[in-house]
Amino acid sequence: MRILVVEDEPTLRAQLVQAIAAAGHTLEQAGDGQQAHYLGDVEEFDAVVLDLGLPQIDGLSVLRRWRAAGRNMPVLILTARGSWQEKVAGMDAGADDYLAKPFHMEELLARLRALLRRRGEHASAEWHCGAITLDTRQARVAVGGQPLELTSHEFKLLALLMQRKGEVLSRTALSEHLYPQDSERDSNTIEVFIGRLRKKLPEGCIETVRGLGYRLVEI
Repeated sequence: MRILVVEDEPTLRAQLVQAIAAAGHTLEQAGDGQQAHYLGDVEEFDAVVLDLGLPQIDGLSVLRRWRAAGRNMPVLILTARGSWQEKVAGMDAGADDYLAKPFHMEELLARLRALLRRRGEHASAEWHCGAITLDTRQARVAVGGQPLELTSHEFKLLALLMQRKGEVLSRTALSEHLYPQDSERDSNTIEVFIGRLRKKLPEGCIETVRGLGYRLVEI
């Protein structure tokens, strides 16, 4: 999945980015409210981790602007411990969940998984499509119960296809979820990763929709 991390404290931001990336997600990051608002306004994200105490534009204002503009991605806000006013204000502004600092990274990842499950209408940490099982908690994939070795890019691509199984996803959409904003995006490389996945997954489960893109179907 594609996650936006917004935190002005460099050390904590780096820790968040490292932990969330290790869980198999693609990330963008912002250190102030102005950059965060811009990224959330022009880019597509599956979820956002948003600190409220940001320079330039505070986190609550950023969140309110997103919601006013119709941006409905799940948002997990980070609040000061014991500040119930911040929690209430954040939920009223449109946050989906909150976590008080300091926190355990495992709890943040668990809350993030829960938000992603709700967005994708998945009821558990394990996603299924025919014989394919993807464990979002352990970042593991199995086919017919047998573990499957995937590269990080192959895993991210499969996770997106499984989250939105049955939907046609364009090469551009897949590329944007696979690569960070500041990377050179080449939708042609998606064909390479799709080809590799097809060799590892049951035949026919990834369909090509001519002129539109790809979709994952149950076999």
